[in-house]
Amino acid sequence: MTDTDVIIVGAGPTGLMLAAELRLAGVRPLVLERQPRPRDTPKAGGLGGQILELLRYRGLLERFEAACTDPIPAPRFPFGGVHVDLTQLAESPMHALPLPQHRLEEVLGGVAGERGTEIRRGHEVLEVSQDADTVTARVRGPEGEYRVRSRYLVGCDGARSRVRDMAGIAFLGTVYPEVNRLAQITVPDSVTVLGNGDLELPGGAVARAGFTRTERGLFGLAAAPTGDSLSVYTIEDESTEYDDDTPMTVPELQDSIHRVLGVNIPVAQTHRMSRFTFKARQADRYRAGRILVAGDAAHLFPATGVALNAGLLDAVDLAWKLAAGTDGRAPEGLLDTYHDERHYAAARTMLHTQAQVALRRGHDQAAEALRTVFQELLTDDQPLRRMGALIAGTDIRYPLPNPNEHQLTGTFAPDLTLHTESGTTTVADLMHTARPLLIDLADRAELREIARDVPPVEIHPGKTDNRPADALLIRPDGYIAWAAPIDEPAEAAAAGMRAALSRWFDPRPA
Repeated sequence: MTDTDVIIVGAGPTGLMLAAELRLAGVRPLVLERQPRPRDTPKAGGLGGQILELLRYRGLLERFEAACTDPIPAPRFPFGGVHVDLTQLAESPMHALPLPQHRLEEVLGGVAGERGTEIRRGHEVLEVSQDADTVTARVRGPEGEYRVRSRYLVGCDGARSRVRDMAGIAFLGTVYPEVNRLAQITVPDSVTVLGNGDLELPGGAVARAGFTRTERGLFGLAAAPTGDSLSVYTIEDESTEYDDDTPMTVPELQDSIHRVLGVNIPVAQTHRMSRFTFKARQADRYRAGRILVAGDAAHLFPATGVALNAGLLDAVDLAWKLAAGTDGRAPEGLLDTYHDERHYAAARTMLHTQAQVALRRGHDQAAEALRTVFQELLTDDQPLRRMGALIAGTDIRYPLPNPNEHQLTGTFAPDLTLHTESGTTTVADLMHTARPLLIDLADRAELREIARDVPPVEIHPGKTDNRPADALLIRPDGYIAWAAPIDEPAEAAAAGMRAALSRWFDPRPA
């Protein structure tokens, strides 16, 4: 007998997303957060990439957009000290949603709470232990210590994860000697913002728009999306260890700008300030028995703008697999695929973020030449599309079993418009409930008959323009588990369908 189905340690974005997804699947999570109240220390500044499409498939994107205080910016993104400008493409593969982390947590906490999640703040997990059937956490709360037992426990407790350490999961990688400072500011009347975006400072000095590289670091300057403030950014090599919960001050920001650029920039007001360091680390395994890790507890990337996307997608991948495990519906090995898939995705993210390290840290003529060539490549559409998809994580194709070698297997399902007997719908609309779907696009009655024997799967026959396959089996996380090629013979299609159902949704022997 357990007290709850899943214990989630940490009420940051990843933990709250996991809780919301578990409740959608009918599972009882308990979220334990050591901080007594939500933090307002500025950290991440928004969402971007594949997670936005997943939120749309859940019917939640408009809710997140409504919480934004800034307009949605044009798709231009920094990449290792250069710019990736996706505005020249007819359709950008990468989008961003400016949403400070504390606002993001408010929205996610609201979703999780509305679905019935219990969140205990001021409750610190001191110890975890597990046996063959359960996990037990020793917790210190406002009224003293207690124990709580569950089927699984997930560490969403950040870069310094105690859960990861207590589970004996190694966290391997590199720490770069960089400190990054980012702020959105307004300047006093003594500073003139020139038409090209440069700043004319008191005394006649000029701070250039864009990136300025000196022997002491990197300085960035750009107009904020609202147009009434400026974004400033510095990178310096430092060995100082900063506490993430200690806010950056205006003097600290100004001192950093002076060290890097050699000028003083007056500040009238700050709208957001954050400080962060860069690490390239990944857990060697995302699962140790009944204990798992997700988000920053599983991976840290040496670039901005990707960690939230990766962590929230960890949660979505993990939730439906944990749900199947808690109610006995999980085929053998299903939960192990969480590590296989998300470790693979994180390695892909690590690839481009470490490439950014190489681009931004070089100071000699060879490094300047590399940045120039890279920027030139990004004036052509094809490499620009590839780079945008890499940053967004939309190019991920999980290495799933694929006997018929269909190009859609392992990819995120396209949002097809479906014409059915009851009207017109879309794949995105059908994904709101996070159920597995069989989309029959070619009236393959034999495939629908096979799927009817696996209760979790919803069956939706319909027609679509330019159908990419005869049928698609879509997992609750939106990824395609199996696709039937157009006009695939019945026997081969049935065999492929049965194998996919057995692997993902049906615990009975195939």
